[in-house]
Amino acid sequence: MTPMMRIKKYVLIFLKYFSVILAAFIALLPIASCVITAFKSPEEYANTNVMQLPSNWLHFNNFIEAWQKANMGLAFRNSLIVMVFVLSGSILFSSMLAYILNRFKFPGNGLIKNLFLFASLLPGIAMQVSVYQIMYNLGLINHLYGYIIVMMGTDIIAVTIFIQFFENLSVSLDESAIMDGCTYFGVFFKILFPLLKPAIVTVLILKGVSTYNEYYMANLYLQDKSKLVVVATSLYTFTGPMGNQYNYICAGVLITLLPALIIFLCCQKQIYGGLAAGAVKG
Repeated sequence: MTPMMRIKKYVLIFLKYFSVILAAFIALLPIASCVITAFKSPEEYANTNVMQLPSNWLHFNNFIEAWQKANMGLAFRNSLIVMVFVLSGSILFSSMLAYILNRFKFPGNGLIKNLFLFASLLPGIAMQVSVYQIMYNLGLINHLYGYIIVMMGTDIIAVTIFIQFFENLSVSLDESAIMDGCTYFGVFFKILFPLLKPAIVTVLILKGVSTYNEYYMANLYLQDKSKLVVVATSLYTFTGPMGNQYNYICAGVLITLLPALIIFLCCQKQIYGGLAAGAVKG
């Protein structure tokens, strides 16, 4: 190997590790700042810079104040209720719709698939005027079940994932079950649905994260913040025209991260396996 080739090799190695370290630094810097701020008292936060370490790492008053003032116990309960119904409904409706579009050929089948593709290009916020008007006329504003119905609406990404996964399942499974006297509902729930586990895990991750972090629609449709608060809207208790209490906000952010972190650590094998096996294939 010539000296020039050796230099080129070392430069490429340096650039590779430098880019990885830089990306990790950019990703971890906000988290580190949040952790540091969460342990500072209001006086210490007002008199120190963001990255200056707190004088006492055992200062948990911020977490207690954030939990109590933001009513985070109620927020977690409401978020859990919403996620259970939204994820269950989204998986059921999206998988059944994907089954119909993939297995049954009827006039307009291709048109419906193209309309789903077109709908995925439209920003959701652009359609909120008409959606809000419908919700208002139906009396579903400021009700938890109304918010659940909106969030349970057919997820285009979930339908696409299920359609792609159905294409990898042989039609002979359906034909054999029907010849044995099974109905279409039996084919779906007894034969095909159990085989959708990787796709279900993928949809659970994508839909679960988006539902857990959803703020705009929660703030729009759940207007009674004393009873209908969710995790995404609870931390806005500490924002106002006189300033933001970032030490309490950061403490609340760490509290909201704990459930997701615990679930990820306990189920990371299933999550990685589901994402790999349930990925959309071209």
